[in-house]
Amino acid sequence: MQSSTRIRSAVVAALLGLLAVLTGPGAARADDTAEPAGTTVGDLTGFKADGAVYRLTAGDAAARVSFVSEETFRIELAPDGTFEDPAGDAIVLPQGTPPRTRWKERGDRYELSTRSVTLRVYKSPLRFALYRADGSQVWSEAKGLSWDAEQTTQTLARGANEQFYGAGMQNGRGNTSHRDKTVEVGVDYNWDDGGHPNSVPFYLSSAGYGVFRNTFAPGTYAFNDPVTTSEKERRFDAYYFAGDSAKDVIGQYTQLTGKPFLPPVYGMEIGDADCYLHNANRGERHTLDALKVADGYLDNDMPNGWMLVNDGYGCGYENLAETAKGLQDRGMQAGLWTEDGIDKLGDQVKAGQRVAKLDVAWVGDGYKFALDGCKDAYKGIEANSDARGFTYAPESWSGAQRCGVQWSGDQYGTWDYIRWQIPTYAGATMSGLAYTTGDVDGIFGGSAKTYTRDLQWKMFLGTTMTMDGWAASDKQPFRYGEPYTSINRDYLKLKESLLPYQYSYAHEATKTGVGMVRPLVLEYPDDPKAATDAAKYEFMSGEDFLVAPVYEDSTERDGIYLPKGTWTDYWTGRTYQGPVTLDDYSAPLDTLPLFVKAGASVPMWPGIRSYTDRTASSPLAWDIYPQGRSSFTLYEDDGVTREHRDGAYATQTADVRAPSRGSGDVTVDIGASKGTFKGKQSSRPYEFTVHTGSEPSAVQLGGKLPRLTSAAAYAKAKQGWFYDRDDRGGVVKIKTAPLPTDRKFSVKLKNASAVGGRNAAATASVTAPRGQEAGAGAPSTVAVDVTAGTADVTDASVTLDVPEGWQATPAAPVKRIPAGTTRRVEVRVTPAKDAKAGEQRLTALARYRSAGESRTATERLAVSVMPAPPTGETWASDMEWLTAVNGYGPAERDRSNGESGAADGHPITLAGKTYEKGIGTHADSDIEVYLGGQCSRFTADAGIDDEINGYGEVAFSVEADGKVLWTSPKVTGASETVPVDVALDGARHVRLKVTDTNGSKTGDHGDWGAARFVCS
Repeated sequence: MQSSTRIRSAVVAALLGLLAVLTGPGAARADDTAEPAGTTVGDLTGFKADGAVYRLTAGDAAARVSFVSEETFRIELAPDGTFEDPAGDAIVLPQGTPPRTRWKERGDRYELSTRSVTLRVYKSPLRFALYRADGSQVWSEAKGLSWDAEQTTQTLARGANEQFYGAGMQNGRGNTSHRDKTVEVGVDYNWDDGGHPNSVPFYLSSAGYGVFRNTFAPGTYAFNDPVTTSEKERRFDAYYFAGDSAKDVIGQYTQLTGKPFLPPVYGMEIGDADCYLHNANRGERHTLDALKVADGYLDNDMPNGWMLVNDGYGCGYENLAETAKGLQDRGMQAGLWTEDGIDKLGDQVKAGQRVAKLDVAWVGDGYKFALDGCKDAYKGIEANSDARGFTYAPESWSGAQRCGVQWSGDQYGTWDYIRWQIPTYAGATMSGLAYTTGDVDGIFGGSAKTYTRDLQWKMFLGTTMTMDGWAASDKQPFRYGEPYTSINRDYLKLKESLLPYQYSYAHEATKTGVGMVRPLVLEYPDDPKAATDAAKYEFMSGEDFLVAPVYEDSTERDGIYLPKGTWTDYWTGRTYQGPVTLDDYSAPLDTLPLFVKAGASVPMWPGIRSYTDRTASSPLAWDIYPQGRSSFTLYEDDGVTREHRDGAYATQTADVRAPSRGSGDVTVDIGASKGTFKGKQSSRPYEFTVHTGSEPSAVQLGGKLPRLTSAAAYAKAKQGWFYDRDDRGGVVKIKTAPLPTDRKFSVKLKNASAVGGRNAAATASVTAPRGQEAGAGAPSTVAVDVTAGTADVTDASVTLDVPEGWQATPAAPVKRIPAGTTRRVEVRVTPAKDAKAGEQRLTALARYRSAGESRTATERLAVSVMPAPPTGETWASDMEWLTAVNGYGPAERDRSNGESGAADGHPITLAGKTYEKGIGTHADSDIEVYLGGQCSRFTADAGIDDEINGYGEVAFSVEADGKVLWTSPKVTGASETVPVDVALDGARHVRLKVTDTNGSKTGDHGDWGAARFVCS
């Protein structure tokens, strides 16, 4: 078996830490082992009130109810009558004066009440139930609290439609309901799909309540009927929150355990991590070599906020102050893994460290040690600099949201990795974790394409980083060449431009506890699909962006669910009315499926690489999707220091008034910026992009703004407006001269419209068939479908924007497309002779008239450029591979499968015969080649390489144009070589596959010896 294992000095400590959790304070004691299993609390035998605290007895057991606020209270149970509090003040923060409470005895129960809730304490047996002031039930115990020698359990009745969320970071799940599922809460060091790093002993219910178990013990929450939640300790300690919404419950929970911290602005830019001192995987290097990588970001015009320059596993650092200064000169900050101990952090921070990453070693003595490490590292940065604490940590615990980013651990860069991470981070928000993330394309493996797809959607997380040093090659976003470098740059810069929006949500999280990355159910709790798998692989970034990442090797995305409302495609301007599910969404490699909610007003910093590029004269841009009345409040401070905690910040609100649909004036009121901070702009120019879809008659700012007639004129002008019908369905672009920030102003678009245009239903749409191909240098056609809306389309002209060096001839105009019908138009294109084989993105534009307006519909589409087909007899290893997926490392040409690098295998040897030509793979592998219908046969000798010494079990197969032409019997390391001779019958695409057959992927080195095609 070949595998790559990251050696951890902390493994032993981690296992000892887990043992410490199970045997620490409050855990099962040796003298408890004889206690009968499943003891349930008996009848109430005593009741005593003391202000907001109530003591109850039931035989030898004692319970205590303590009210914290009008809607928050605590229940404790001590089976032996002695209360213990192992967590102490480590998690729960001081809460101030408790509320006024009252109690009544009502025959079978006591009622303990605040103005908002009443906790019923039933006498026989002792059992709890919670009600609101209006008499409606929130929750009730189906049986009394129970315990055995190892754990305590609460059992709650489950509502008919009750849904459950929370339990911290649950890999591969969490943004949809936990109903009928069991989740584990605790450290398991499983950082893959199904694991649960960064657990939180808190869950919330759609019935309007949440429960936090105040403990460091691991737990099991089974959301069946009834719901049973257990912690491995012989005591019960839980806080309960009653709220009007899930956001309200999260707010109460984080009021108790701490609001999320506010990162520095550079912490919300992408970070870079590697080992730069004596790196065995990269050769001899030094810490100052990090500056060369930092220069790579600058040279490639890419944002980067910070760099971790040691990896914490035998890679220390040198010249830290010089390295930190060099990074700061480049607009970045230095960070370190802190494997050497928090006690050294002070000197490191004084030398320039501004980011601290804690790793598994910081869980060695249990969850409290991990939480203390997070808090101490955070405080260490602040105690030795004027910067904000900024830490990263895996396997943290409740309360860590106030000091760090929760990171999901070391993973492989695969399509499946992208898939299961999507629900992970959105789901973690339901536990008050505002900043959760994973490495771009993982730490191991990966590819140019998975890196690009993964980076796209992670730009809509609050924080993220890319990590190098453990994969076959470095993983900076500029390493893969074109087209990947340009695509990655575009998305990094998109995040940079969105920092005002994202930073405003970061500030909101410090007030509400609710992070920016949200499951759909948090924003649409009444939508029956929001809690289901229909919305599992998408999320909201703030209230305005819906993100549906591509998690397969595909140029299309199915199953995008848009909830109720109007949604605008960010790239094309096409509008959709939800609820609706989109299939066949065109998503070339450079296109992240991204939708904006109507009514959005998004503040942006246009045209910057780094937040440090902002100057006193930099513009503030507002991207506006007008519909009805809406507003957004921008939050600003110096972005780096802690002065905002003393009130050094400012807010500015944009209020938009627009028609709910159709035509009308659109008014954007920009309020005065309230507050002050160091570096605040006293005046600034403003830019607006208003997605009306229809051209206004005039734009007013005080008086009329100058109307500009072209994009070039707009770019040169200091002030004015321009309607660009070709930009995303029709956008009004407005710029102003510098305006004082302490004064309000209004921009009015006369006779404009809501998003979608004056007659949105009459808008035409453009789509394209999937799977279109074009040969390099060869004339081809690209098909485009134009569909009319509720009105006829006339004078439709279809053109293609193509890559540089291509030629495209506009199609003949289409005089008329009747309402509701589709017309296919073929556009002639000729790719450049040197066009690289693979996917190319083209943009189709259909300019037309409908319902009395001139409009433009656009669509991004993927066209595959094919290499020249082979001729004569051609070795498969000499051909260009369209795709090459391999189970470990790269598939090898004329070598056996090696390690993680290219060309590091051995000569191919099958049954004692050595082959000069062939392909060496590791199951599961899939290699695709293009034949263009020119080949008649494929021959090879297939088997498991002799170097495996009898191990392995696979099957080989040959597929052509989606059909399986041949499959081998099961092949083992001891099998004879299998001859392959397959008729291809003019196939265009052929895939050579090797599939694991026993699930072990041990020694599955499948070779195609002497693999060749016979072609005309």
